[in-house]
Amino acid sequence: MDLLDRFTNATQFKDYKDFYHNFRLRVPEGFNFAYDVVDEYARLAPEKRALVWCDDLNEERTFTFADIKRLSDKTANFFLSLGIGKGDAVLVILQRRWEYWTTLMALSKIGAVAIPATHMLMEKDLVYRMEKANVRMVVAVNEEELCRNIRKAAARASSVRRLACVGEREGFLDFTKETEKQSEVLDAAYRKETRAEDVLLVYFTSGTTGMPKMAMLSQRYTLAHIVTAKFWLNCTDDGLHFTLAETGWAKASWGKLFGQWLCGSAVFVYDFHGKFEPEDLLKHISKYGITTFCAPPTVYRFMIKTDLSKYDLSSIRYMMTAGEALNPEIYRQIMRKTGHAIYEGFGQTETTAVCATFSQYMEIRPGSMGKPSPLYYVQLLNNEDMPVEEGETGEICIRLRDPQEGLFSGYYNDDALTDSVRYDGYYHLGDLAYRDSDGYYWFVGRKDDIIKSSGYRIGPFEVESALMEHPAVLECAITAVPDELRGQIVKATVVLAKGFEGSDALVKELQNHVKKTTAPYKYPRIVEFVKELPKTISGKIRRVEIREADKK
Repeated sequence: MDLLDRFTNATQFKDYKDFYHNFRLRVPEGFNFAYDVVDEYARLAPEKRALVWCDDLNEERTFTFADIKRLSDKTANFFLSLGIGKGDAVLVILQRRWEYWTTLMALSKIGAVAIPATHMLMEKDLVYRMEKANVRMVVAVNEEELCRNIRKAAARASSVRRLACVGEREGFLDFTKETEKQSEVLDAAYRKETRAEDVLLVYFTSGTTGMPKMAMLSQRYTLAHIVTAKFWLNCTDDGLHFTLAETGWAKASWGKLFGQWLCGSAVFVYDFHGKFEPEDLLKHISKYGITTFCAPPTVYRFMIKTDLSKYDLSSIRYMMTAGEALNPEIYRQIMRKTGHAIYEGFGQTETTAVCATFSQYMEIRPGSMGKPSPLYYVQLLNNEDMPVEEGETGEICIRLRDPQEGLFSGYYNDDALTDSVRYDGYYHLGDLAYRDSDGYYWFVGRKDDIIKSSGYRIGPFEVESALMEHPAVLECAITAVPDELRGQIVKATVVLAKGFEGSDALVKELQNHVKKTTAPYKYPRIVEFVKELPKTISGKIRRVEIREADKK
């Protein structure tokens, strides 16, 4: 069983046009995800599987919805005992520990605000987040370096009152022991105090320029992930969905919680530490019978370098990707080696899936973002904020509706920043794309990353896609370098695959490859070989860092 009929007008449509024009959400005024989804499943189907968790130490646990309700009620009582209540901000750094799910549901129940964060944050990063969000409490995994940084940061942030971690550690409450002491009965009065507009989550966005922004997401935002999970990720009742993401990032909300549980699908979590190993990932897909799988293109790049024939992937029904644009060559190789297509989705921390290849209603165009979600009226606008013609590049913008489902409430305590992206009836995403004659959207690049050379406008993604087809290239980034004659020229910063070494001959070979694969004027006149690309802590390539280094 799933609960979709309570929150949507329909789940079956005859084609994409019908889906786009007629899908609607039903959002109750007092909607609260923890009560209206988790606790409702616990009432109707208490033994229904909700979470399948394992780690790299061979521990594993399966949680039913009755388990999640019981544990989240106890956790809510723990927070209440410490004075945490409605509107209070709690920094949640739990990686892939199962306690993340019970903690988030507990905070939802008492109207507190969860601020998920990655364990990779350093002291200065933590101080910035604690002060910016007026954090009252921190709940963390029990890692020595992380906890040391949290203690130091909390000493500098006057708002922080309590620290807790999973297990015993000096200076921290033992989250495990303290929650276990609590009552399993949560006062019903808290249920009456929440509204659909209440802020549930705040994410510090991992932008490639500037300091992180605080995107506020409400209870009603969670229902918009019905489109994400049901129509793009293809989650089904009693399925087992695996999105490879740490809980510190918004992708966890896309693929590890809200939409999946709304669809009645269990969530699979592999809690690993250290370097990502594709072999371990593939073993777990086989062992647990994963039915739907989503990972960033980087993971698929590692997968195609592995002997996939050694693993039983027959349980998988659909593969998806998001986080960055998918190079068509990666798509082709995964298709050839597994027989599975990869369905691409596109969005931001501030949104749900804005565009996607909705497999029930459209064919795949490798490299395309797909078509717009029915939640959004997408238009491509030029620099004068006028719609562009078919085939022309423009900024991806959402024409706002009332209410606008699936969109953040604004940037916390920063109206000016909110107004800089929401104005004249549109939300501006800052990404560029073009639309073809069949209505498919094609990613070009971030607005700030476009290269203007000899009168041409060159998007980095199309050149990167061409380079990725060459077997010597593992990863690459395309940026602009100032040039007196042409204004800017194209530079490729390349990480080579195993077995290849940088040389003048290889530079020439890569340049010729691009000339043959795409328009010749787009080829990189400069090629630099590096061991790794500069990235944000969420794994996005920081092209701005490459550009700044080239100016020195």
